[in-house]
Amino acid sequence: MPQWLNCNVWGMTITSMLSDACYEMVLAVLPGFLPVIHVAAAALGWIEGASDAFSSFLKLFAGWYSDKLGRRKWIIVLGYLFTGTGLSIFAAAVTWVPILLGRIVSWFGKGIRGSLRDAMLAESVAPEVRGRAFGFHRAGDTVGAIVGPLAGIALLSVLPKVFPNQGPDVPFRTIFLLSLVPGLSAPLAFAAMVRETARRPMPAKNLVASIRELPAAFRRFVAAVGLFGAGDFSPTLLTLAAATLLRAAHGPLRAAQLAAVLYVIRNIVYALAAYPVGAMADRMKKLPLLSAGYLCEALAAGFLAVLFFRGTSAEFGVLAVVFVVSGIFAAAKDTLEGAIPADLGGTEKRGTVYGTLGAVNGAGDLIASALTGTLWTVMSPVAAFGVAAGVMTAGAISVLGTAPGGSQAAG
Repeated sequence: MPQWLNCNVWGMTITSMLSDACYEMVLAVLPGFLPVIHVAAAALGWIEGASDAFSSFLKLFAGWYSDKLGRRKWIIVLGYLFTGTGLSIFAAAVTWVPILLGRIVSWFGKGIRGSLRDAMLAESVAPEVRGRAFGFHRAGDTVGAIVGPLAGIALLSVLPKVFPNQGPDVPFRTIFLLSLVPGLSAPLAFAAMVRETARRPMPAKNLVASIRELPAAFRRFVAAVGLFGAGDFSPTLLTLAAATLLRAAHGPLRAAQLAAVLYVIRNIVYALAAYPVGAMADRMKKLPLLSAGYLCEALAAGFLAVLFFRGTSAEFGVLAVVFVVSGIFAAAKDTLEGAIPADLGGTEKRGTVYGTLGAVNGAGDLIASALTGTLWTVMSPVAAFGVAAGVMTAGAISVLGTAPGGSQAAG
């Protein structure tokens, strides 16, 4: 076994896989549940936006607080506990209110544990193999994102036969409760397998001062990531674009199913590409590799703009290429954005470093999805994806200029 593949790396990978399986199992069937309880899709959009904004701020606060406290492990365990149990609240939903409550509880957990886990992962391996560790972790995480939706879809096929005389909501509610199995297993795995090395607390540091003292190279990197993020729209919009382009040839239901298959293909490519990207990052400079990954998503968005410009239909095989390219991007983005901050941000305030990056990414997600969705509605999908491609290209170029001299991450 490679030396970098230690108990901490295994523990965090298994934990993330279980947590993602829980989360994706629920989200795979949630769109079908909402019409059953007469909740409009627009309500879900507001719920998603509020949850993302809440989570983004918490990433920054939790990262800074873990540096101040000198401990991270049990905050992360608590975060996974909230994430793994929050979505089960959906089982009690008869209006949109429990959906909002479940998302807030779950996203509270995600907000307080994501950046801290990345900081612990960076501290668990030597710098020269950090890319491989993050790549392995992201690959395992994405296995959960593949298994979860498949499990949700399978259960939705089986449970109506198990409860033949029950209402149409019962299979959905049962799935939400069954999500507790992987959801509760995740914090248990982290608590049992991951060990933390005590660090020196910094009780005197306030949040603003901690951010101001971050290295200039890291601040430049975060600015470039933020510029790219302003165009990096949600994968949900990518899937919606595919369903729209497939509708003319296949009808709405079949188009939605094929679009879901394309999303699973994207996740499979992500899982397969994450470790090779991490291994490459340990052998070459990371920032050019991240820039190339960013350009993959800009290319995917630009190609969608071309497809919409040509008409309102596209073949499944053509769209599969778009989703494969997007999967490569996702592997590069998540792996390298995990590995690079540890090279640029120093060792004393890694929680603040990863929390700042998480907050910037969260804000970018909101801006990009709102911008792309609004341009699609007000103008056209050609304008929406064309603008997104342009903004992401600018971010990909700007990230090359953020490296300090002599850094392993330098471009």
